[in-house]
Amino acid sequence: MLTLSPPNSIPGAYFSGNGGSPACVCNRDVEIQIYEANPEAVPGKPWFAIFLPNRVYLEKIESEQANITWRFRDERAGFFGTQLLVTPNGRDFEYVATGGRLKMAVVPDLELRRTHLLITKTLLTLYDLDLASDSRSAESIRAQGHAGLGQDRSVDVKANFNSVPIRQWLPAEWKGRLKGSAFGDIHWTGKDPKLESSSGEGSLRFRDGRIDDVPLLNKLAELAQKKSFERLDLNECSLSLAWRYPEIDIKDITIEEKGKLRIEGEISIKRRVLRGTIKLGLTSEYLDWLPNPEEVFSRRSGGYLWTNIHLSGTIDEPRQDLSQRVIELFKESPGAYLGLLFRQFGDWLKRAFGGDE
Repeated sequence: MLTLSPPNSIPGAYFSGNGGSPACVCNRDVEIQIYEANPEAVPGKPWFAIFLPNRVYLEKIESEQANITWRFRDERAGFFGTQLLVTPNGRDFEYVATGGRLKMAVVPDLELRRTHLLITKTLLTLYDLDLASDSRSAESIRAQGHAGLGQDRSVDVKANFNSVPIRQWLPAEWKGRLKGSAFGDIHWTGKDPKLESSSGEGSLRFRDGRIDDVPLLNKLAELAQKKSFERLDLNECSLSLAWRYPEIDIKDITIEEKGKLRIEGEISIKRRVLRGTIKLGLTSEYLDWLPNPEEVFSRRSGGYLWTNIHLSGTIDEPRQDLSQRVIELFKESPGAYLGLLFRQFGDWLKRAFGGDE
């Protein structure tokens, strides 16, 4: 294990650039740590010390295959299998790594195109970080920022991403339900690296988005007798977000498949408690299963009939007030309710016996 630390913390030794000085070529693990200077007693020099230099100047350190690691959430994280170039910057080090993979908790494995950073006793400066799930693709995740390493432990990072497939970032149960490519930017700050001290803001938009096999959509397709409801091919999907731990505000939500459905609104989550109002717009052909739909979807605008849905509960057990209002409509129209029941019963018979009669 080769551990590189800021040279100022190593009493009596430092690396600096010097034309014509030697380079070190190695294949090792580089563990980034922060050390406190604790000088030890200097032993007496042996007799042969008069033939040795007092100081060695290295122009650069190169490794064709290195692992740059650190601790994150009590786990080993880092860039693995990367090509590393370390060059002195005064009494400090600059690192340039190319290739390899980033492995770190809370994010999927990503390929490293390139990163460039400077580490001093008091500050880690990230000049550039370029990642992608596939380095040969057009997607990119770029970041710049800094983090304090001394008494000031503050963090300030800005990131932007283009054409990033969202599937790999989703929980396992949603990987087959949501598809598309994400674009946007995030700004994260904090008085220290802890999540509890963080705040930030960002915006997201999705291209070629698709929502498929979602229980709510499947139920609407069943009720409306329209298979096309089982899948949404999104013409527009975007949102903005802001967080100050432990609260997240999601605003400017826009989701639309033209001619079918449009959703607008905002949601807030605080310690897993859910609040918000969503405006749901449907075209009239997708409401013909509902008796007197104008009693619930009471506004007409932009080719849609609109209603407000109030959200409550928690993210594990969300609640909304639309279902009860729909139930009340059927109570007022027993004939429509019976028709819906018979239609569902007929669909059940078809599925059970595999016939069309």
